[in-house]
Amino acid sequence: MSKKIIVIAILFVSYAAYSAWVYTKGTELTAPLNYAEQQQKGKQLWQKSNCIACHQLYGLGGFIGPDLTHVVSDKTKGRRLAYALIKSGNNVMPNFQFKDEEVNCLVSYLSYVDSTRNNYAR
Repeated sequence: MSKKIIVIAILFVSYAAYSAWVYTKGTELTAPLNYAEQQQKGKQLWQKSNCIACHQLYGLGGFIGPDLTHVVSDKTKGRRLAYALIKSGNNVMPNFQFKDEEVNCLVSYLSYVDSTRNNYAR
């Protein structure tokens, strides 16, 4: 075999092994993130409920619902509207039947996102 084929084979196997690691164990956090337990629970609910399918954070996500990066600090929306919409939904957003504690966790997570937005696209 030529050296080129050996190098290509090694690169291919390395890439395949690295990809397998990233998509199985490589995305797990080994240390807790630097925010409160309530915000962590909110993030888990956000992921479990697949909110990103309709909403965006930091400009990434779906386009059916609004970008929620700065919803908590928005003067026309704010915490109370975010709470109400998460709690009961509306004609576009489904009612997920969240308990009050879960809604508080989601709003807390959105507050964390808002605090880390770095003046993202207002």
